Amino acid sequence: MKKVILTGANGFVGHHILEHFIRHTDWEIYCIDKLNYASSGHDRIRDINVFDDERVKIFTTDLSLALPEGLIKELGDISYIFHVAAESHVDNSIDHPVPFIQNNIDSTLYLLEYAKKLPNLEKFIYFSTDEVYGSAPVGMAYKEGDRFNCGNPYSASKAAAECICQAYSNTYQMPIITTNTMNVIGQRQHPEKFVPKVIKKVLNGEVITIHSNAEKTKAGSRFYIHARNIADALLHILHNCDEVLDNYDASKGKFNVVGEKETDNLQLAQLIADILGKELKYEMVDFHSSRPGHDLRYAMDGEKMANLGWTHPILFEDSLRDTIEWTLEHPNWLEI
Repeated sequence: MKKVILTGANGFVGHHILEHFIRHTDWEIYCIDKLNYASSGHDRIRDINVFDDERVKIFTTDLSLALPEGLIKELGDISYIFHVAAESHVDNSIDHPVPFIQNNIDSTLYLLEYAKKLPNLEKFIYFSTDEVYGSAPVGMAYKEGDRFNCGNPYSASKAAAECICQAYSNTYQMPIITTNTMNVIGQRQHPEKFVPKVIKKVLNGEVITIHSNAEKTKAGSRFYIHARNIADALLHILHNCDEVLDNYDASKGKFNVVGEKETDNLQLAQLIADILGKELKYEMVDFHSSRPGHDLRYAMDGEKMANLGWTHPILFEDSLRDTIEWTLEHPNWLEI
């Protein structure tokens, strides 16, 4: 049985990855995290139906510091590291850039230093974001090799950590993979995020703010993807990536994980209202041009993953419906 590390397992994306790994592998999974406002304690992990305390062990430590020696001894021989943990709230990065950036870079750096000494490490997977490429003009979708154009301190911290991963791959011949993902939806998402916020406001008959261009004619758009699809993509990459990796070249081990279609936020809000059977009340607000660090459109090209043979196991509208139905059955997650 392989032993793996998953950082950020208490977070929104991380707990979906944990659930998927429990269902689809026989791994012994070590979850390492620093609990913060977005983690909801251990509530997400406790809430998944397949939690297995024989295979899953949870450790709380500050990842922006070197791993304690006692923890390193307890972890033992590790095959895979999935580094998902990160500060990800864009507004926090704008208001407090120094500690935000330091946390995301230091946590990656110390984990790489730990991983560098593992004798049997097979893969180190770094979880990054579409935002490293910056705003995408209409008709443009960024490929894995395109340059970074960070629009805020959050994306800069992720891009910097990507560069550090590439440096460790090239310098120390470490088997590192980077994934860049689009905006994620799913169960147990923090209520400040767009989908749960819209669900709550529609149920309460409140007006939804739709961020738009300056003329208020075009809503912001994303390629939304369910967290379970991301988890599935990670396993697919892990099992199929060796054919595209070349002597630990990190530029070859970079994969865009993209939702299957572009949806603007007004369309998304209307879909949510339709599924709920409620009226959508909204106003278009010029948010992006008035607030630095926020982009109207993100888009990445998913051709490389398609060529690797990956397809979305859950289509967007089905995943959105599942998320809404689950949220209606668990309304406490709209209040956390």
